[in-house]
This record gives sequence, structure tokens and C-alpha cells, in this order.
Amino acid sequence: MMFFSMLCLAQEAFYDRIYEENIQSVRLFPRGGDFASQMNSPVIELNSGVPLNLTFDDLAYDPDMYSAKIIHCNFDWTASDLKENEYLNQYNEFNVLDYDYSIDTRIPYIHYNFVLPPVTKTGNYVVKIYRGRDQNQPIITKRFMVYQKAVTLASRVVPPSQSEDRRKVQQLNVNINYKGRELFDPKNNMRVLIRQNQRWDNVKVLGNPTMLREDTKMIEYNLFDGSNTFMGGNEFRFLDLRFVRARGMNVKSVKMEDDVVYAEAGLDKPRPNGVYSEYLDMNGQYAVMNLERQNHERESEYIVTTFYLSAEGITETPYLIGSLTHWGFSPDSEMKLNPNTNTYEATLILKQGWYDYQYAYKSKEGWNITPIEGSFFETENEYEVFVYYRDMGSRYDEIISYFNLNPNKRRL
Repeated sequence: MMFFSMLCLAQEAFYDRIYEENIQSVRLFPRGGDFASQMNSPVIELNSGVPLNLTFDDLAYDPDMYSAKIIHCNFDWTASDLKENEYLNQYNEFNVLDYDYSIDTRIPYIHYNFVLPPVTKTGNYVVKIYRGRDQNQPIITKRFMVYQKAVTLASRVVPPSQSEDRRKVQQLNVNINYKGRELFDPKNNMRVLIRQNQRWDNVKVLGNPTMLREDTKMIEYNLFDGSNTFMGGNEFRFLDLRFVRARGMNVKSVKMEDDVVYAEAGLDKPRPNGVYSEYLDMNGQYAVMNLERQNHERESEYIVTTFYLSAEGITETPYLIGSLTHWGFSPDSEMKLNPNTNTYEATLILKQGWYDYQYAYKSKEGWNITPIEGSFFETENEYEVFVYYRDMGSRYDEIISYFNLNPNKRRL
């Protein structure tokens, strides 16, 4: 039995997208009691009682009417064959009614919050936000995953098998024990996907396992062909925009006008051949935070922020990547050369907070970070392992296990 559904030519995959430039600070995360929860991956266990929270701002004076829809997807992020009543116990159109006005900010905005309804099946999902009742006017699509611990999963980072890359690459070995779930032909009907730092551009789908024992119900992926390796990269650069009346770390200047706040980041330089240095980072995520006022979400200013990268040693067009640019999907992520200063520049509108970022070149395989940032085996990264399974006669791809590997999580 084939794992993948046959992909119709007319069917398109869903991606994390923001369709209008006035929609800012979009985050989807498991609802938690602590501040750091907004940086967590949008992955929840089925029937855990933990809801997912979608929050975003509309840079406008007055609220608009938005609706939400939940879409169940196949492994390849195309819509699955499940009917809506097979994965939801409610009518699948929800009003986004929880909103508040910003308070005394130079750029006015409406802050929206939507708690996603619980679903009844595991797998890939997309929440789609659109204007009014018109699904042809999307403003946001965001992916999320729901899993069940049907099999036991373990994973760890080990030195890579390829000796020439041992100092740059991180290899993930994966072991699965499926005694708790009867699997039909797991070699062909199961897929293991690994994601680094909540990115989608460089995910790995593991090939044939190195060992599959039916008698002990064990599957091992200790591969030697490089298909389970990632460039370690470097610790992320960061910008501290938690202040507007003072300069945070790596902020060169802050200028407050009557109707807008401007900020300039310090000059960054390529570091491909530097020495690895361990320091606090958030693995490419960002957090909305204001240390000068009480309410992070409603009292934080939007800041027109310019990043600078020295052109010395840059051989291609660099891009600013991280969650702040939706991992390069934002048009503002492409940097422009300023010949007067010999620097590449990119300007973003950012809400007060702490922002991780890196620079990269665009390639067919995804973002190539190494020529600008360097790559080190020692770098701390977040890895997520998903186990997908299409059962005999089933019409959807389940997620039967999930593992988050972040042994040295460092947060604000």
C-alpha cells in the first residue's frame, strides 16, 4: 500500500503564509502559563486538553470581521480526504471575536486572539483565517500538528558518519518500538520526518531503516548516507527591541517620532571562519515583550527596524531569515546593497520584543547559511521528529509519535 495519496494536479499544498502586509506578529503556539510558551512549536497531543492559541495584529484603526477554518492535511500538506465532521465536532467556520485595541501606540493596531477548537484525529492541520465569510480572501494560513503516542520514539544527536563533515554537521539517529501498535508493512507505510528549529525548508524524510525486526517490533534509523544529517549552523544573532526609550543589546540607535519609532541594528559581519562561541539564543524564534510598559501585546510599539550586513565577503544576494521574516518567505527578507556604505540592508516592521535571526543565500535545497554564518557540530538546535503512518484502507496520514529534542533549551 502506498503511503502517499496520489497528488491531483489541481490540489496545492498549504504553507505558513501571511497574505497582507498589515497583518503582523502572527504566532501559533500551545497555550501555556509562562511567557516562553509563545516560542514553542505548534504541536499538541490528541486529547491532551492543551489548546493552540493563534494571535496576530492588524495595523488598522478599526477591527475587521475575520473567520477561521480548520483543514486536515496529508503528509504532503495537501487537503486530506476526511470530511470535516470526521475531525471536528463543530461546524467548521469560527468567528474571530476576541480582539483589543492597542493602547497609546504611535502605529495603531488591533490585537486578535483565537483559540483553536479541539480536533478528533491526529495528523497535519492548517488553520486558515480569512476576511468575512469569503475563503477566497485569506489573510493567514498556519500549519500545526496533532499526534498520539501510539509507538515509542527515541532520538539523539551523534557525530556524523561522514568524517569530512564531523565538525560542521549534526546527525540524528532514530529508534522506534512499535509493540504498542500493530503496523502493517511499516517499511512502506510509515515515514519519519525531522525538522530543525521549526523550519520547513530543510526537513528530512528518512529513507529505508538500517534495521527492522518484526520479532521485537524495533525499527532503527542509524543511517550512513547523510540523509539524517543537518548542518549545525551557528548560534543565532539577536536584536533586543524590548525598549524604545533606551537602546537594547545590538541596537545602534532608536529614534522616536510623533507617529513612528525607528531603530537601527548594529553592523553585522560574515562569520564563516570564526571560532564557535556558545551564548543565549532562541533557535530563530522571536518573543513579543515590553520592559517599559505593562501589557506586552497591546502597549508595545511597532518599530521600523533596519538591519545592516557588511558586503565584504558576500558573493550573492543575502536574505534575513528566522521567524521574523517567516523563514525568508517575507518579501522584506531580501537585502539590498547600499553602494554608498557597502552594506546590505533590510527594513522590517517589528513589534517590541527579542528577535533571533541569521543571514543566508537562497539555494534549490533551501537556505544556505554556512557561507555567512559558519557551521559547528556544537551548536544547540531544536529538533522535532514526527512518525507518520497510513493504515490499511485509511484515508489519512496519522502522526503516531512525536519527539522534541532540545537538550539545552535556552530561553529568556
